[in-house]
Amino acid sequence: MGGEAPGTLLSVALGIGLAAAVGLRVFLPLLIASVAAATGHLGLAPSFEWLAGTPAVVMLAVATVLEILAWYVPGVDNLLDAIAAPVAVVAGAAVAAAVMADLPPIVKWTTAVIAGGGVAGLTQGLTALLRAKSTALTGGLGNSAVATGELGGSIVLAVLAIAAPVIAVGLVVLAVWLAVRLGRRLLRSG
Repeated sequence: MGGEAPGTLLSVALGIGLAAAVGLRVFLPLLIASVAAATGHLGLAPSFEWLAGTPAVVMLAVATVLEILAWYVPGVDNLLDAIAAPVAVVAGAAVAAAVMADLPPIVKWTTAVIAGGGVAGLTQGLTALLRAKSTALTGGLGNSAVATGELGGSIVLAVLAIAAPVIAVGLVVLAVWLAVRLGRRLLRSG
């Protein structure tokens, strides 16, 4: 059991890191995980091995490009915030479960739904709040800067989650703490 614990904790950290990245961009972290699995750099739970296949990589690549472009269209970005919230929770739980290969199903899915879905939803909710404030303050002109920050954050966090899961979780905790502080400040000022 002692030898399994570090691997289990790393897979949970990996799942949480990828789920947080999903809260910033839904399809991009899934694409990064899919490519990493296809190239042998990421292990997946048996029921998620299809993510490493060419059809999944192609589908996620197309979805990623469309999602990235849509975030830069004024008005569409705010609509996407409403749609992305529930989608991010489901995708965050799914990507977390996909990388928790060695856990019993009840533990894997409970952890994936609570930690993965929860952190994806929290991350997405905080960015939606930031975008709403940006829209109110700049008439939407500042939203492209927010979209670019989310895009960069999603890439960095997804790659870091795969390369160094514990550091990624530390970064997620720090980012959520800072975002909550900023969110409180924004709510008080608005």
